[in-house]
Amino acid sequence: MWHRLGVCVVRRAVCLRSLYTMRVNTEDFQSLFTDGLKGLAEIFEKHQYELRMAGGAVRDLLSGTRPTDVDFATTATPAEMKHMFQNAGIRMINNKGESHGTITARLHDENFEVTTLRIDVLTDGRHAKVEYTTDWHKDAERRDLTINSMFLGLDGTLYDYFKGYEDLQNHKVRFVGSAEKRIQEDYLRILRYFRFYGRVALKPDDHEPETLAAIRKHGQGLASISGERIWVELRKMMVGNHAAHLLELIYDLELAQYIGLPPDGNVEEMKRVWQNAKDHSPKPMTILAALFRCTEEVEKMDLRLKVSREERNLALFLVKHRRELCRSKEDPESLKPFTDFIIDNRDMDTQRVCELLKYQGEEKLLSELLRWSIPRFPVGGHDLRKVGFTSGKEIGATLQTLRDVWKKSHYQMDKEELLSHLKP
Repeated sequence: MWHRLGVCVVRRAVCLRSLYTMRVNTEDFQSLFTDGLKGLAEIFEKHQYELRMAGGAVRDLLSGTRPTDVDFATTATPAEMKHMFQNAGIRMINNKGESHGTITARLHDENFEVTTLRIDVLTDGRHAKVEYTTDWHKDAERRDLTINSMFLGLDGTLYDYFKGYEDLQNHKVRFVGSAEKRIQEDYLRILRYFRFYGRVALKPDDHEPETLAAIRKHGQGLASISGERIWVELRKMMVGNHAAHLLELIYDLELAQYIGLPPDGNVEEMKRVWQNAKDHSPKPMTILAALFRCTEEVEKMDLRLKVSREERNLALFLVKHRRELCRSKEDPESLKPFTDFIIDNRDMDTQRVCELLKYQGEEKLLSELLRWSIPRFPVGGHDLRKVGFTSGKEIGATLQTLRDVWKKSHYQMDKEELLSHLKP
């Protein structure tokens, strides 16, 4: 695996509370050491507090990907971090994270989120009461998945307490310790499991039976999770691998009713649409819309998940037009039904029609539409006034008539040709 990724790794094993370590030294890792990170490291080293990269950034680096965001963990408490940063003249921003142990420092025009090691002492399935610790193993133990529970020292040493690296190599997604316990701590972890399964697993159905049993047993806990948090995970799941399988699994495990999806969703239609669209980067809502049998189900989903207006309108558009706006039976190779629709609906977002073609599996027509530019109708009301029209109602009706003539010409007729169709 490492040779394929072009990664230089020196491994060493340490038997200490199941700790496995190795040394990582990759270009992606080294590229993270900006002036800001070097300055941050110096401050923690000066005050003898340990600082490591945590969670997703470590997972991405081990997967051969340069992380876009890097979170840090430390043995320093928030109060100790504030004291260090204040003495060093470092600006701190976003005080909202402090109650969770996170301090955000700004160095060299970069923001660095640093969180104190924690233990969850009380959880209710949504929130946790935390206690600070200096024990890296205990902090790793409270995290959701093994692949997200690793730390990476700034010298390149990987600290892996729960075989996360092994699971990543084997494309396995497992909870840290007991799946039941992790899920009961935060029910959103059910959807995080699905999301990361779509990123890591090679096969669509390679789940551990005890994991699925735990999800089924505690799935109703998702009803207590906010719609916004659920939609964040669903959106990411929809653009990963195995999206159709995972959505079908959500129905098989009887979770749909708790997360805003229609209880009787059209799973077969969704699977067909995903197969049609998966190679063309469909929007998450394009796949999800296939589950809805009517626009009322879209409205119910929106009430629960509070999706964006753009996403809601896309779902309504697809459900309304997926059958009526389609290729012509007389000329199945023609894009004209779709371009006419765009012309007739001048405020229409062309991207919605592109998503409709992905939904329908119209690969050739999609390619044509992506190359098509909306032509400008060459006649306006001022042109009709010049030739004697005065009534606003008459001008509107005449413009529509000329627009229909123009469409029949495949948008080729110019102003003079169109005005020649007016009755003298």
